[in-house]
Amino acid sequence: MDRAKPGSKHHLAVDANGTPLAGIVTAANVNDITQLLPLIDAIPPIRGKAGAPQFKPDEVYADRGYDSEPHRDELRDRRIKPFLAKRNTEHGSGLGVIRWVVEQSEALVHQLRRLKMRFDKRDDIHEGFLNLAEIVICWRRLGSLMGYI
Repeated sequence: MDRAKPGSKHHLAVDANGTPLAGIVTAANVNDITQLLPLIDAIPPIRGKAGAPQFKPDEVYADRGYDSEPHRDELRDRRIKPFLAKRNTEHGSGLGVIRWVVEQSEALVHQLRRLKMRFDKRDDIHEGFLNLAEIVICWRRLGSLMGYI
C-alpha cells in the first residue's frame, strides 16, 4: 500500500508527436483512474481549419492505471475511442508501441530536477513548474520543426 506515500504524480495528455496538450499534478497516493476525465477536459481547443475548434481528441491511449469500464463508456459517449490497456492481462497489448510517446514526454518533464524530486510545499508552485516544463518541450519541438534547434 502506498497510502502515506509522499510526493506527486504528473498526468500528461500529449498528441501523437509527444507535444504536451494538458497536465495535472496530484498527490502520489491518488488513484490514476480518477484523473482520466479531468485530463481529457483540461485539453484546450485545438485550432486548425476554419470553423469550430476541436475540443476533444479522436482517440485516447492509456496504460493499465486508467483502466475502467465506466470511463470507457464515458469516453465512447463523448465520441472518443478508448484504447486502455486492461488490468490482469499479460503484457503485449501492443499499446506500448504508441505509449512510448507519452513516456518520452514524461521523461523530458522529469529532466527538471525540481519536478522529479518535489521540493515545493505549495501545489500551485509545483503545477506552475509543470506548466513551464510543458512550455519548454513545446518550444523545443517548434524550434526543431522551424530549423532553429
